[in-house]
Amino acid sequence: MTDGTPRLRDLNKLRTRQGISDVATRLFLERGYDRVTIAEIAAAAGVAKQTVTNHFPRKEDLVLDIHEEFVAAPARAVADRAAGESALTALRSEFFALLDARSPLLGFSGPEFAALLLSGPALRARLRELHDDRERSLAAALARETGAPGGDPGPRLAAAHLLTPHRVLFYDVLHGLSRGEDAETVAARVAEAAGAAFALLEPAFAAYARRPSP
Repeated sequence: MTDGTPRLRDLNKLRTRQGISDVATRLFLERGYDRVTIAEIAAAAGVAKQTVTNHFPRKEDLVLDIHEEFVAAPARAVADRAAGESALTALRSEFFALLDARSPLLGFSGPEFAALLLSGPALRARLRELHDDRERSLAAALARETGAPGGDPGPRLAAAHLLTPHRVLFYDVLHGLSRGEDAETVAARVAEAAGAAFALLEPAFAAYARRPSP
């Protein structure tokens, strides 16, 4: 029993967190993000207000509850790339895997949720922060992978360029879905745009941060 207790506790925390997020999202969709308070979310979820803020210190993250994965995914794709693969190849593969999965990490959701994310300054500002955090996370990974010295702007510049398709096309997905376009139409348009975008990056980054073959 002792060995299983921490795992059970963690599972219960995850269930509580997901339940709070689900309730919050429902209320936001019904009434609008700015018209719902943390206290109302806590009451609807059947938990204390402090429980909500313990799981979600920022109100925006009740909506953007996958923010940690959003920030970490590109850096992990680069860290896990195969021998002979460049950072660009790894990020292109990651992008198209997310696209094939119609992943929320690329902005896919229902039309109402997409519209919610674009509905007010607080959520739009939080999205910008998350894109910036993701860029910094990738820059740190690139610095490690290339052995760049501290203060070298190269990894930061590379991260900004390499994540441009992710950033720009994330918003293209949101805007398309919020207008009522179906996911397949949006995905087809984004696939074409992404192919062109990554091709533009190829001349500059084809060999950048390429993992040596054994």
